[in-house]
Amino acid sequence: NSLQTNSGYHSHPMVKPEKCYTCHSEHHGRKFEIIRFDRNTFDHSATGFNLTGKHSSIECGDCHTTKFILLEDYKNKKGTFFGLSQNCITCHNDYHQGTLSSNCETCHNTEKFIPAQKFNHDTAKFKLTGAHINVQCKDCHKIEIRNNSSFQVFVGLQFGKCIDCHTDIHKGKFGQNCEDCHSTVSFKKIKNIDNFDHAKTNFPLIGRHQLVACRDCHKTTLSTKPKHEKCIDCHSDYHKGEFSANGQTKDCSQCHTELGFMPSTFTLELHQKTRFPLNGSHLALPCYLCHKVNVDYQFRFASLNCIQCHENIHKGFIQTKFLSDENCGQCHKTTLWSDVEFDHSRTNFRLEGKHKEILCSDCHFEKSDKEFKQNFENLQMACESCHNDVHFNQFKVEGKTNCERCHTFDNWLPEKFDHSNTLFPLDGAHSKVNCQGCHKQIETPVGKFVKYKFEEIKCINCHSS
Repeated sequence: NSLQTNSGYHSHPMVKPEKCYTCHSEHHGRKFEIIRFDRNTFDHSATGFNLTGKHSSIECGDCHTTKFILLEDYKNKKGTFFGLSQNCITCHNDYHQGTLSSNCETCHNTEKFIPAQKFNHDTAKFKLTGAHINVQCKDCHKIEIRNNSSFQVFVGLQFGKCIDCHTDIHKGKFGQNCEDCHSTVSFKKIKNIDNFDHAKTNFPLIGRHQLVACRDCHKTTLSTKPKHEKCIDCHSDYHKGEFSANGQTKDCSQCHTELGFMPSTFTLELHQKTRFPLNGSHLALPCYLCHKVNVDYQFRFASLNCIQCHENIHKGFIQTKFLSDENCGQCHKTTLWSDVEFDHSRTNFRLEGKHKEILCSDCHFEKSDKEFKQNFENLQMACESCHNDVHFNQFKVEGKTNCERCHTFDNWLPEKFDHSNTLFPLDGAHSKVNCQGCHKQIETPVGKFVKYKFEEIKCINCHSS
């Protein structure tokens, strides 16, 4: 018994010194329950089998039952707690069917049977490295039906060679030792591939070609020899035949290098030899502003006219005789858009004096916060159509004010005005009086202006009596 073997609950230091009758009293009749204790507070660790994990949540009778008692002497004893073994498989089914150790605690704990938290694959004959670490157990250890029960194979697997598990896509061409070229990190990452000297082939890798993954060129196997005499053997003609001549596509190397598709080696000097030499502001433009049309690049255009790139904002506003073929260069320069040269004498309004200094837009454009208008046709040539009449119609004749009677185009001073042609010629002391002495500024409901025309001319109007 446990007292003789010094094991179990009765051998515990807190229990062994006690007298039997401390726990087991007698002479209470045959029906008296001689083994009595509080099952909710009983310290099971005193038995030598500490309840942990799932064991701590099950009922006593789930384990202390006849079917788990191994010793025949105890099988028929009612209410006994003796006769059990602490070996896992005396209570639990051996899922591994004897193929592994009977000590389940080597791999499992009492918290959860799956996964086997205590198992360390490094202690097995096949240590997991690289991508093998992330492989699901069942991918290598297949689940099958054995002896009418679900069974997972953990022993007897072949793993001496990679091809025991992996398909040899090279079909034996490079032998059976995959590790000569591959590692467990990634099958696609070739071992020591960075040290492969591609210059020993007839296609040395230069520039961007050094960054290309091997399989981007070697589509099927590394032994495949792709064509590489011309760029278009690998690269599609991005220009879609724009630079083809006599049915032949020119090689990309004429404008590009392996260092990158951009920038092109097509220089400014070469551009100056084309049908469209660059000058003025065109010299400052990056290529794509002219050659990237919508999404794709375009290098050949049906026309070299300005409107191929620029919008003709004057269309419908300027007569075609002044803008033939919508050629902006008749007025504008490539140096600066606002730098305009136009022979205004070709129109009915020759520019003189100050008129030569003002911008075209000052006369021909009307701008506001919400609107922009341009007007080149049917403009009135009378001064007052552009200039305010500061004299408030004092010099209007037959409904029109002709500023040129007094003014020139060079300044606003009345250089052409001769007072002797008026009703009051200046003589004597009057000839020395400043204009402002007689012509005062007056204020009216419509505004202030200098009065030049008087209702009557009398001395008393200016001189006191």
